[in-house]
Amino acid sequence: MGKAKVKLDKDLVERIKKYAEISGYSSPEEFITHCLEKEIAKLEESDSEEEIKKKLKGLGYIS
Repeated sequence: MGKAKVKLDKDLVERIKKYAEISGYSSPEEFITHCLEKEIAKLEESDSEEEIKKKLKGLGYIS
């Protein structure tokens, strides 16, 4: 698996570090990977592109 860099707000990074440690993850990267995998799995359960868009709108990711 390759690696990619993503820019995040400094405040968000601090929150990620805090909750990764509290939750027992070995690193913030492991915590982020787990969170993203969970969200992607939810989207993959959708039956159609329209259903995916509806879920993303509900989460505030798209308008």
